[in-house]
Amino acid sequence: MKLGVMTGYVTSRDHLLQMLVTVQAAEEYGYDSAWTAEAYGSDAATPLAWFASQTSTIKIGSAIFQIPGRTPGNAAMTATTLDNISNGRFMMGLGSSGPQVAEGWHGQPFAKQIQRTREYIEILRKMFAREYVEYDGEIYKLPLPDGLGKPLKLMLPPIQDRIPIFLAAIGPKNTQLAGELCDGWLPYLYGPEHADYLNENLKIGADRAGRSLDEIQISPSVFAATGDEDVAALRDKIRPMIALYVGGMGARGKNFYNNLVSAYGFEDDAKTIQDFYLDKKYAEAAAAVPDALVDRVSLVGGRDQIADRVKAYKEIGVDNLMISPMGVDEEDRRRILRDVADAADAVGI
Repeated sequence: MKLGVMTGYVTSRDHLLQMLVTVQAAEEYGYDSAWTAEAYGSDAATPLAWFASQTSTIKIGSAIFQIPGRTPGNAAMTATTLDNISNGRFMMGLGSSGPQVAEGWHGQPFAKQIQRTREYIEILRKMFAREYVEYDGEIYKLPLPDGLGKPLKLMLPPIQDRIPIFLAAIGPKNTQLAGELCDGWLPYLYGPEHADYLNENLKIGADRAGRSLDEIQISPSVFAATGDEDVAALRDKIRPMIALYVGGMGARGKNFYNNLVSAYGFEDDAKTIQDFYLDKKYAEAAAAVPDALVDRVSLVGGRDQIADRVKAYKEIGVDNLMISPMGVDEEDRRRILRDVADAADAVGI
């Protein structure tokens, strides 16, 4: 198992500068990869290009490029450019986002997502292979029929023979698609206690394609709050982020994270968190996140506790453990990354 760092979204110019320092610290500590995200503020590609220019060995990954925000052609161009800037260090994470962002921000229908994602990935494979692209899908048709378009191939060759494609997936059918078509899977709110349940659909997809789970890099992001202070105080650093996803990332009845946490056995808690969050009672929503949920999807505590938890992720087959350091400032985030690296060293990772 390898360690990665998840920097999240850019929220300000100062935050962007801090993210670079975090990525450089992760490289110094031997982390294998650094990932960043996008919603409807900063994009993910531009920070990754900057990180690549200021580092030399750490891989860079998008977690995620939003499928409704880019045509397959634009996504292929962006990925190939990043692969060249980084000299072959780019990993492409994709996801369909959610209906509020797809329809409210990008103006794209949030419909037939499984078919849309399947076609998107199949087209990307053709583009990265530098084929003259012809595709007759339900969602995408290249070139458009009865027009002036003609089959084209990517002008700029990628550095890698195969740019790895990861899929962010929570629902069963999307997770099966990751198992069938992708090099890696980006689950969220993923804990060792639920690995068998979560990996089941990944295996269904892998079996469908005649593949083994060993061929798919399981790469969850986990929040980390480490130190010798009271564990309750450390959990409090993580609760607001869990509340954001369980309560605020989607509408009532259409929140994938809420459904996931409910499936873990926290159905009543998930409803309470969402009720508070949608009523804009954010502090109450965070306070409603139970200790047991924080502990299951995070790294919380001192070195021994962190080491045990990191070992548990390794034992259930995680390939890349991406750390979201919940520090109060840059120095604190560096310390958390160092704590996790030390804990991983202690258990032979």
